[in-house]
Amino acid sequence: MTTTVVLPEVPSLGGLYARGAGLSLARRVRPGPTSLPSVEYVVRGVRADAAHLTDYQHLLGESASDVLPAGFVHVLAFPVATALMVRPDFPLPLVGLVHLSNHVTQLQPLRLGDVLDVRATAADLRAHRSGTQVDLVTEVSTDGAVAWRGRSTYLARGAHLAGSVDDAPAPFVPPTPTGRWTLDAEVGRRYADVSGDRNPIHLSALSAKMLGFPRAIAHGMYTASRALADIGAGRGDAFEWSAEFVKPVLLPGTVTVRIARSPEGFTFAGWDARSGKPHLTGSVAPLR
Repeated sequence: MTTTVVLPEVPSLGGLYARGAGLSLARRVRPGPTSLPSVEYVVRGVRADAAHLTDYQHLLGESASDVLPAGFVHVLAFPVATALMVRPDFPLPLVGLVHLSNHVTQLQPLRLGDVLDVRATAADLRAHRSGTQVDLVTEVSTDGAVAWRGRSTYLARGAHLAGSVDDAPAPFVPPTPTGRWTLDAEVGRRYADVSGDRNPIHLSALSAKMLGFPRAIAHGMYTASRALADIGAGRGDAFEWSAEFVKPVLLPGTVTVRIARSPEGFTFAGWDARSGKPHLTGSVAPLR
C-alpha cells in the first residue's frame, strides 16, 4: 500500500543535497539495496516564476514564450523526486547518482500562471552492469488533469543488486552531423543555477574527481533539453520525448550533433567526433 505525503511547498534542493550528503556515506557502507519506500510525495499549488523561466529559455535556447518547455517542467518537478531520494529508507546514495535516461510524455502544454500539482514516486529498483538503477516517476497536473509525465532513470555505481542485467546497448554508428555544441567549463554551474541540481559531479573538476570522474560532466538534462530546444516548434504541443545518456560529456568539451526528421517525428544524437562514442541519443514524437 502506498502512503501519500503532502508537502507544504516544493523543497529547497540545497537543503535536500545537504541531507543527501550526510546519508550517502552510510548508504555506501551498508549491505546492497533491496527495496524502495512505498510512498508518494505530492506538492499542490505550484506556480512557475517568470524570471526563472526566462533564465532557462536563455540558457537552453528556447523561444521566448509563456509556454513552459518540457525540460523546464522537469526542473520544477525534480526537487519533489529528490525529496524521495533523501528519505532514510531510500536505499541508494544521492551523491554521485548518474542520470541514465529520461522519458517524458507531454499531453498538453503548460503555461506561466497555471497552477500545478506535482506528484513523485520511486519505482523499479533493478540491477545494472555497473551497479543498481532506479526510476523516479513524476506527474504534473493542472485543473485535475495530468499534463506532463516523466520517468528518470538513475544509476548508483558500485551498489550492486542481485538479479538479471540488461543487455549491452547496440553499437553506435555516428551519423552525418547537422551541428556542434561547444560547451565551456561553466555549463555545469550555469545549468545548476537554473535547475537547482548541484550534484558535485557537475560543478567542478575537483568535486567530480572525488566521485570518480576526470572532470566535471554536463547534466544529462542539459544536453537532452538543448536537443529539444533545437527541434523547436516541430515537436508540437503534445509529444513523447526520450533520451538515453551513454557517455558523459566532460567539461569543457565539444559535442557533435545530428537532429533530423524521422517517420515518427525527430531523432537526435550527440557524440565525440574523435572517438565516435555517443554521449546521448533520443527521439521526439508528436502525439497529434
